Amino acid sequence: MPKLSAPVPNPANPIIAIVGLSSKPDRPSYGVARYMQERGYRIIPVNPMHVGAHILGEHCYANLYDAAKALAADKQKIDIVDCFRKAEDIPPIVGEAIMIDARCIWMQLGIVNEPAAAKARANGIQVEMDSCIKIEHALGNLHGIL
Repeated sequence: MPKLSAPVPNPANPIIAIVGLSSKPDRPSYGVARYMQERGYRIIPVNPMHVGAHILGEHCYANLYDAAKALAADKQKIDIVDCFRKAEDIPPIVGEAIMIDARCIWMQLGIVNEPAAAKARANGIQVEMDSCIKIEHALGNLHGIL
């Protein structure tokens, strides 16, 4: 897949792709996505098990590349990739994040993959690991990221 040349990001209105977003309201990924959406962030569901469905009112995509391509048609881009996947699943997600020119890879609590993080950083992507974007937002710790 070629690298997308997406529009310039709008830091005042970042778009968060949530990789591994579940359609089940009792799952942590759903709760985090709903919280961020309720605070004005647009979330983009990425989950190959739910392609074409709508989660929290947003179309679900199989992968980051498909999501970014659809957003680029509307002159929008994914800024943050929030990962609800196992650590061993992170390297291909980082590869896609590089292709779509994401600003940040966020690995949720319990997710650490140092080689993938190093690759992301080497490509100019900010990395957060073993951290919850919802908790950090609630604490006011996202300045410079969101």
